[in-house]
Amino acid sequence: MTPDIVCFGETLWDVFPDGKRIGGAPLNVASRLSSLGLKVGLISSVGKDRLGKKIKTYLQEKGISSNCLQSHPDLPTGTVTVSLDTNGSATYKINSPVAWDRINEDPKAVQIVKTSSIFIYGSLSSRDPVSFNTLTKLLNKATFKAFDLNLRPPHYSKETLEKLLRQADLLKINDEELDVLCGWYEIDKLPVEEQLQKISEMTSTPAICLTLGAKGAILLSEGSIFKCLGFKVEIADTVGAGDSFLAGLVYQLLNNTPKLKALRFACALGALVASKKGANARVHPDEIESLLNSQK
Repeated sequence: MTPDIVCFGETLWDVFPDGKRIGGAPLNVASRLSSLGLKVGLISSVGKDRLGKKIKTYLQEKGISSNCLQSHPDLPTGTVTVSLDTNGSATYKINSPVAWDRINEDPKAVQIVKTSSIFIYGSLSSRDPVSFNTLTKLLNKATFKAFDLNLRPPHYSKETLEKLLRQADLLKINDEELDVLCGWYEIDKLPVEEQLQKISEMTSTPAICLTLGAKGAILLSEGSIFKCLGFKVEIADTVGAGDSFLAGLVYQLLNNTPKLKALRFACALGALVASKKGANARVHPDEIESLLNSQK
């Protein structure tokens, strides 16, 4: 199988108060894209342990190519302790070092990145030099690069992020991440649309999508601004909602859907995931269509 889209980075287990669930932003995005009918590959690393074997089984069940899922001989499969506040918003304690910190260069990975339409990556997997160096080499082979900033303090540096930003064709950020970038570039006093335009110019990133949670999202693309209001749902937890939003947006853009329609689809999908427990909750296409039609 030649993937349409390849995701790179952390593959792990989110440890909630009521149990473990498979997660990691790249895996979440890959899982959602596969559910939308796309051929997806995942480049990551797990330990030679029970949790790693379960992730391999999960990928097979979801139809995600695991040809580039490495098994680290010494490090364990990643785990993250998730805490939820009363609004369902999550905070994370990310353990290290773990297997996905040491994703090695692999000729098979280079080949699937070269032949895929879109390569999706984040910042967390760059906290270790091994995975960062592998990512840098793969970015040089990719056709179209989508960067999910996905900041997890203290697991990033300005120097590393700026290198990753300058590689991106599409950048996805949330409002908190926008505040970080605006502080760096001293543009925090500008209106949001101008902030996005300035970041686009300073980082040579053609398209930027800003997610605003329940308030919707804003997309800057080819100099034009597209806005979508949020969809009203009862929040169960927000884990993975942004990942599904990105999957929905990329899915629609890959199909050359008009920008505003693509943005609305992504917002609806993200909202539905937030209304269910877990990052990879099942969402039926009829649910998306129903929510889109309910708030035109």
